[in-house]
Amino acid sequence: MNQFTASRRPMQAQRPNTAPGSAEARKLAEDLMDAMNALLGLIERETELVRAGNVREAMTLESRKQELSRNYVGAVSQLKANQAQLAKSAPELLSTLHRHHDAFRAMLQVNLTVLATAHAVSESVVRGVNAEIQKRNVPNTYTAAGRRATPGPRHITPLTVSRSL
Repeated sequence: MNQFTASRRPMQAQRPNTAPGSAEARKLAEDLMDAMNALLGLIERETELVRAGNVREAMTLESRKQELSRNYVGAVSQLKANQAQLAKSAPELLSTLHRHHDAFRAMLQVNLTVLATAHAVSESVVRGVNAEIQKRNVPNTYTAAGRRATPGPRHITPLTVSRSL
């Protein structure tokens, strides 16, 4: 899902920083709104799948999520490059974008929380399985002083986990 080791493609060439008129301002805003809406739809779907326990199906959305994220970053950089001109020519459009972006961030936070919870649960399960395996492999012996013997490295059995569900 959220892997930072994914291959990075160079971003598309940005448009020159020219002062946008009303039509250009609307186009920049529409591009950003489209990018946010597409990414938000995909993130909501991913959140639903992870909550339902369909992690494998959620993982299939990764490449599309990366593509939509690149589109979003490109649209944001275009808007930032022209923010001063937009503030002069279409301040109401800019405030609408800010409100929409705040809602977008809130949904991203929900998604990140769900992903972090799924990660914590899966890690807990793996640690629990490992602890049980180690208990079974440790000899149950005592030292001459009557204390329980601590196992050496030769008694610890490694746990192999396949990361490709």
